[in-house]
Amino acid sequence: MDKRHIPSDQSSQHGSNPWPSEDSAPSSTGWGALLSGRNGMRSLALAGGVVLHAVNVYISTTILPSVVRDIGGIDYYAWNTTLFVAASILGSALSARLLQSAGPRGAYMIATLVFAIGTLICAFAPSMPLMLAGRIIQGLGGGFLFALSYAMIRLVFSEALWPRAMALISGMWGVATLIGPAVGGVFAELGIWRAAFWSLIPVATLFALLAVVVLPKRGSQSTPASPLALTQLVLLTSAVLVISAVSVSSVFILNMVGLGVAVLLTALLITTESRARHRLLPEGALRITSALGALYATMSLLAIAVTSGEIFVPLFLQVLHHQSPLAAGYLAALMAAGWTLGSIASAGANGKNIRRAILAGPILGLAGMVALAVLMGTESEGNWLALTPICLALGAIGLGVGLAWPHLLTRVFQVSSAGEQDLAAASITTVQLFATALGAALAGMVANIAGLTDPGGIVGASSAATWLFGVFALAPMLGVLTVYRVLFHHPSAGQREQAADTPSF
Repeated sequence: MDKRHIPSDQSSQHGSNPWPSEDSAPSSTGWGALLSGRNGMRSLALAGGVVLHAVNVYISTTILPSVVRDIGGIDYYAWNTTLFVAASILGSALSARLLQSAGPRGAYMIATLVFAIGTLICAFAPSMPLMLAGRIIQGLGGGFLFALSYAMIRLVFSEALWPRAMALISGMWGVATLIGPAVGGVFAELGIWRAAFWSLIPVATLFALLAVVVLPKRGSQSTPASPLALTQLVLLTSAVLVISAVSVSSVFILNMVGLGVAVLLTALLITTESRARHRLLPEGALRITSALGALYATMSLLAIAVTSGEIFVPLFLQVLHHQSPLAAGYLAALMAAGWTLGSIASAGANGKNIRRAILAGPILGLAGMVALAVLMGTESEGNWLALTPICLALGAIGLGVGLAWPHLLTRVFQVSSAGEQDLAAASITTVQLFATALGAALAGMVANIAGLTDPGGIVGASSAATWLFGVFALAPMLGVLTVYRVLFHHPSAGQREQAADTPSF
């Protein structure tokens, strides 16, 4: 993945492409160019890894209410997501080293194997601690798969295809919304939630075989593995885990102490990253005044808004709106469905339409979160008169993120310096997963403080829903401010030259 190996005139500005595509002519910018020939096979391989990761996410969220009824551990409800995503951060950070050492084919096979081992542990888990151990291993493999998909986009596709390739990967979450809730819901209703995890094993096996067939064994050039920013990784994951640790308590003071420790760890992370020789993120990523910092802040706030609600929506729908596990799983997946539709709809946007798409993200997110704060906590009989506005709110949040996401990611590549685009590719997943883990941890904290476990039941769930969506409406509200920094930042001369051939803002 060394930028010195330039197979075409495009790569002189935009990075290496050790496996050039036969369909990457400058004029080939449509979906046909991405989904046909060798590009089509590579797209299938990259998208398949995300499907495996995403289907598991929706299976897990759908069956989790049944899991805690069977093996206990409702206090640790949000930990299932937090630990999974925290491990995914580590996997995403290690993905570049895995790709360099094992090659594309070997990297995908190792990632799939790790994911499968974690899935087996979850399927056998007799208690919540062992379930959480399995989720950690699952998360490590999922982080590998997720990050490898993004990293490979810049390597195997021309820059003109980046937005569509990113939209395709984002669109795989839509596939997961169709499969995951169905698999999880059916097995949960049959009282055999463990079989939902078992069902992922043959899928993982098929994906490993696909990787063997369509991916290169090695790149055209080998490069030494870059040093790992271990200190920053430890600080980043520790901040999330501290919040998770105190989130099981409903004691407000203890939660505030945990938040204070997390803030201190974050400050140490920023200081360490700014002085480190080997960084976790590209230069300027932790400065809100920089273009990259504004991009990462916007992405993080949008991801936090989605995650904070998505974890608990199946539980709230079952307890407060009397939905079956299957129905609750599908309704909760409306966020991801909206994300998919938005990504596909906006992938071909250009000029002012890109601005509108990016701005839609936090605006629709804010409207949806405010609506859920009003509607979700009110108990209903579960009829469509009560559920329709909730469904619209869930879809609006996802749609907004989907409209903005492909262009935010493309802009990350555009504003990163030429020497840091490999780091930028890996950092996209790291930032997204960190925001997801942080959102999950904070959501667990807010829900428990608001009464999810004490007094619990319908009263506790109602209070938790109202407070959860009300507090996390602040995320897209702040996103409205950061997105203006993204839209109206004036790039340097070097960045303008680097982005000359791509859609401008």
